[in-house]
Amino acid sequence: GDWDFWTDWKDRRLWVTVVPIVAVTFPAAVQACLWGRYRLPWGATVCVLGLLFGEWVNRYFNFWGWTYFPVNFVFPSQLIPSAIILDVVLLLSNSFTFTAVAGAMGWGLIFYPSNWPVIAPLHVPVEYNGMMMTLADLQGYHYVRTGTPEYIRMVEKGTLRTFGKDVAP
Repeated sequence: GDWDFWTDWKDRRLWVTVVPIVAVTFPAAVQACLWGRYRLPWGATVCVLGLLFGEWVNRYFNFWGWTYFPVNFVFPSQLIPSAIILDVVLLLSNSFTFTAVAGAMGWGLIFYPSNWPVIAPLHVPVEYNGMMMTLADLQGYHYVRTGTPEYIRMVEKGTLRTFGKDVAP
């Protein structure tokens, strides 16, 4: 959903918790089907590759082709390292239960470090018209979208944003 579409919503708190939890369900189901029926240990990776292909087609044609949002503002999350960990845990353990516990934990723990090289340049603090914000927030101000809850932007703009950890009251 929105937590994965927009760069300015890929924040340090909600994006890293919402996206991995939602994204693990379908690859885990495909992995269980392929492992249970055919003993193929790459179900999550193939599922994620198909998902990312579909997302890139969507982002290119819909977001860039129709509305001219820059691709670096709407790129999808990197899920391939997480899927590889999920498949390797199933291959080595041969247990759905252990994969559900340890593999899903590995999926969630590797998600943010694998996305950090892409997200890090967008978390650089910039000053714009006397307000301090991240580069991703600045993109969000310049590329206004319909249906964006502006109250979230109002809470996190200006001096309320801290670059250490959380939003300061």
